[in-house]
Amino acid sequence: MPMLTAHHLNAFLLIAVCVLASAAAFWARRKRAGHTVAQLLALAQTLLVAQVGLGLLLLSRHHRAHDHLHYAYGTFALLAVLSPWLYAPEDPKARLLWFGIATALAAALGVRAWMTA
Repeated sequence: MPMLTAHHLNAFLLIAVCVLASAAAFWARRKRAGHTVAQLLALAQTLLVAQVGLGLLLLSRHHRAHDHLHYAYGTFALLAVLSPWLYAPEDPKARLLWFGIATALAAALGVRAWMTA
């Protein structure tokens, strides 16, 4: 099924980009954060939203994960990357730290979601 394959491929890409974006955010806190770091963080968030969308489409076609925790991990990863938009402080370095931690958490939750698929 092409949609399931897309969901699997996007999962690997999502985890890799989240790890890269998180590392870039942590590294950029030491120096001046550039445009590339913001784009990596945005790409990680976009891939996560796409992954949840693909998962919902699979659910609508009655494809279920073997473990119900799979849905919890996906939901928590989405909430993790959205939370800095609401709760991160205004200070740019502290805000970047929030986004870096949230993206690292999303990567870890993505790995767990993949393990429970």
